Amino acid sequence: MDPQSISKQDMERCVARFSELRGSGEAYIDTRLPGHRRFKINLIGMGVVEAAENPDLAPNIPMPAHGFNLGMIQAEHGNGAALHAHDTEEVFMPLVGRWAVTWLGDGEEREIELDPFDTISVPIGVYRGFRYVGEGTGTLLTLIGGPEAGKVHWHPDVVSAAAETGLSRDEAGLLETA
Repeated sequence: MDPQSISKQDMERCVARFSELRGSGEAYIDTRLPGHRRFKINLIGMGVVEAAENPDLAPNIPMPAHGFNLGMIQAEHGNGAALHAHDTEEVFMPLVGRWAVTWLGDGEEREIELDPFDTISVPIGVYRGFRYVGEGTGTLLTLIGGPEAGKVHWHPDVVSAAAETGLSRDEAGLLETA
């Protein structure tokens, strides 16, 4: 490795200031479903966002991700992501409030609750979801393997319910509205 020298100005481009973060409430096909409203923030890399053309979902730190994608989810009580799976592992760490992580195991939905700074790594291919169970607005840190994290594999029930709200995905896995 060749050590690099970097100016303060260049290092400032590597910073995402919390007070200035961009994100969107419609990044996935499930975001119009009751109980699944949330705000997605991409910090480093695009992760598995389905509304990739939305400029508010561009990474807040505009540098390439090498082997990972880092983001945050903000949600009000009772909201989060519907059941889905990934071709990579996914790590969750609550930053604000208590969150429940759900998954399908032996044909039934199971759950573990996490307090701030608890961490869970969900294995590749497991249907998982999460929801905020605390008060006010919660914030969840998300880490997805990558740099090419693939697309979300939604549970078939989620795809059907989302279609009824006018949201679906095209063949490339990008969000479409009816």
